[in-house]
Formats: sequence, structure tokens, C-alpha cells
Amino acid sequence: MNAIAATPASQHPVPQHETVIAVRDLLNRFGSQTVHEHLDLDVYRGEILGVVGGSGTGKSVLLRTIIGLQRPTAGSVRVFGEDLLTLSPERRSVLERRFGVLFQSGALFSSLTVAENVALPLIEHAGLNRDDATHLAGVKLALAGLPMDAARKYPSALSGGMIKRAALARALALDPEILFLDEPTAGLDPISAAAFDQLLLTLRNALGLTVFLVTHDLDTLYTVCDRVAVLSQKKVLAVGPLEQVAATDDAWVQAYFHGPRGRAAEQASEQHAVGEQAVGLQAATHLPETK
Repeated sequence: MNAIAATPASQHPVPQHETVIAVRDLLNRFGSQTVHEHLDLDVYRGEILGVVGGSGTGKSVLLRTIIGLQRPTAGSVRVFGEDLLTLSPERRSVLERRFGVLFQSGALFSSLTVAENVALPLIEHAGLNRDDATHLAGVKLALAGLPMDAARKYPSALSGGMIKRAALARALALDPEILFLDEPTAGLDPISAAAFDQLLLTLRNALGLTVFLVTHDLDTLYTVCDRVAVLSQKKVLAVGPLEQVAATDDAWVQAYFHGPRGRAAEQASEQHAVGEQAVGLQAATHLPETK
């Protein structure tokens, strides 16, 4: 295949960015099926990286490999400069407390209330007593945009959007530096999905988070992602700013970004940008004069 417009991040080093996740020559094989081969990817501190690809390209497998739930067949995964595959169990446990993970279904414990779900890692890993953990769980739930009465509810009583926010609150429980999100807006209506996107941006900016985001949601890509990585042909086919990746000479990429949904998401993003500029200009014209 000819050279591609947007190439793996390892071929485009950006000195001013600190790499917090470095995946090199990754191989994931299940029996005779090879999911990833010679896969390289860098994730920079403070960015929101969107990971996309067709069904079966191993987006969730890559996420699970990075967080240590899936041991790769070969290759290396370094997080904060440390190789997860060679760490002692004790050191690895300490490192993993710097991660927060939101799984696709939320993965809340159905027998625990929302507050108990969020308090659990605070009790198990931070060593807090139940009262302190419950109080701090309330803070995390508020941070995720849930009302106070949601704390006493069980997952079965929550809407899809509330489950995502409760799972996000649990992912934030230990004040992580990196958030791993697997399809966080899947199954949400457009309004709830847009609200989640804005919440994610607010949290990233306020807390300085790095976000590894597996998604198929084009609106999310246009709204929140600093860079996009495309998985295809068992590797990272392209990675970079969305406009650069969307220009990649690949049939799937062209259909994904330039099909009807892609065009609609791009137009919505442009309209939103124009609206923000108009609000900014309007606010500027009403500033008090300085003397």
C-alpha cells in the first residue's frame, strides 16, 4: 500500500509533548486469529485521544492490553515510563491506581447502590473508612453531574446516561491521571451524549486528565478529541488531528469520515464553532471600558 497521509505517532515525534503511554510492536493473537501486529501508538499527557476502527479491529482489546487486563503475545506497553509487563505485582498495583476506567456497559455492581459502587475503590485501595469513603463518593458523583438522590439508587433504577455518569464517578474515585473510556456515549440519546462530551471536556480541562477514548461516535470525535487514531490492518493505520486523519487514502477512513454521518458531524462542529465565536464577540462588545 502507498504511504498514508496520517502516519503512526511514533513517526511524528512532537518534542513539546510528554508521552505517558507508549505502545511498541504490539502483537495480540488469540489462537490462529491475529488482532494486532506491529502496532505502535503514543498517547500524550493532557490530550484526549480518540481511537476508532471497524468492527473486529481490536479497539477494546488495545484498551484492555494497556490497562493490563489482556497480556499481549509480544511487544511492550510503557505507562509513565514503566513497562507494565515486567513490573512486580506490588509496583503494578500502585501504578494502576493512576488509571480510571469506564467500561462500555458501565460495569457497576448491581447489588450495590451508586454511592457504594463509587466508595468501593476508596475503601479497598485508598484505605478510607466507610463514612469518609461515602462522603468522598458524593463529591465524585457531583463532579460527574449526578444529583444527590442518585447516590441511594441501585443501577437498575438508573437511566443509561446516569449509569455512564455513575461509572465515570467511580473511574474518578482515586483521582487518576489517565482515564480510559470504552464507548462512553454508546446507547445514549443525542442530548445525553452531547452532555457527556461537554462533561468530559470540562473534567479534562479542570483536572488535567489524559483521556484514551474508544468510540465510534463522530460527534464525540469532532467535539472533544485532540487527536484521532485509526485501527486497521492490525495496526494503527493513521493518527493525528482529525482533519489530517480524515484525509488518509483508505477506503474505510473515507467512508467513515466523509459519508453522510461524517459530513453531518463536521457541519455540526463547524456550526458550534461559529456559535461560540459569536458569543465571544457579543461578550467582548459589552465589556466595560477601562480608564
